[in-house]
Amino acid sequence: MKKNTGICLGLCLCVCSSGAAFAQKTADGVMPPPPKVLVIQREFVKPGRAGSVHAKSESAFVQAMTAAKWPTHYFAADSLSGRSRTLFFIGYDSFEAWEKDNLATAGNATLSSALDSAALADGDLLTEYDTSVNVFRDDLSLHSPVNIARMRYMEISRFVVRPGHSMEWEALVKMYKTAYEKAVPDTHWAVFQSMYGTDNGGVFLVFTPMKSLGQIDRSFADSKKFSDSLGQDGMKKLEDLEASCVESVQTNLFMFNPKMSYPTDAWIKTDPDFWSPK
Repeated sequence: MKKNTGICLGLCLCVCSSGAAFAQKTADGVMPPPPKVLVIQREFVKPGRAGSVHAKSESAFVQAMTAAKWPTHYFAADSLSGRSRTLFFIGYDSFEAWEKDNLATAGNATLSSALDSAALADGDLLTEYDTSVNVFRDDLSLHSPVNIARMRYMEISRFVVRPGHSMEWEALVKMYKTAYEKAVPDTHWAVFQSMYGTDNGGVFLVFTPMKSLGQIDRSFADSKKFSDSLGQDGMKKLEDLEASCVESVQTNLFMFNPKMSYPTDAWIKTDPDFWSPK
């Protein structure tokens, strides 16, 4: 957590102009928005079992999905800060689509058996495992579509909103949206609200994919532009509102891991050297 609450929220939401979404350009060149439903699976890795050891274990899942020519894809990201863990992101158009995928997987005996075997071996490397289900909040996001296949890092900020203060939280984020769009118009972020999972009440996740960590350096200048545009009175108003509605916030960095990912053909064609490593 940063000491200045107003600047903290601003940096977490602004960060970079790289965009924040989980999308790939469609045939007509239009960038779609992030998925409506985002399933995040977290694997907490034992000391000494990360890196190539974990990647080798995860390759069994990728091989099983590839052999089945499974239509649902995912990508992985390893932590650069906080506890050693890997996140797996799977997007769906709806909860019904998620259900259909789960049922189809369970109904495919060959794939289910291969995934069970892979999970058994992978479990020996882990200390914890959990799953959260999140819904996209377009009203709280700014310029969210981005070509995620070109990104390499992800900053994720986790905000816990005080019970009974959701309206204040939404007002706060929308104030930031309006101000940043004027002061730093190329700012991007995507917000997801946790629906199911451990300690998910009042939890909002802010995603900012990045092409390089150098974008974080540039974000500090953008934050100054933002605060200068609001002035002292405006910043004080935002700080007071945040202090009232935000219970806690934590921000961490993650690096995409193509060896643990099951990307679409479109992603591979976009950057084959990265998404299809030898």
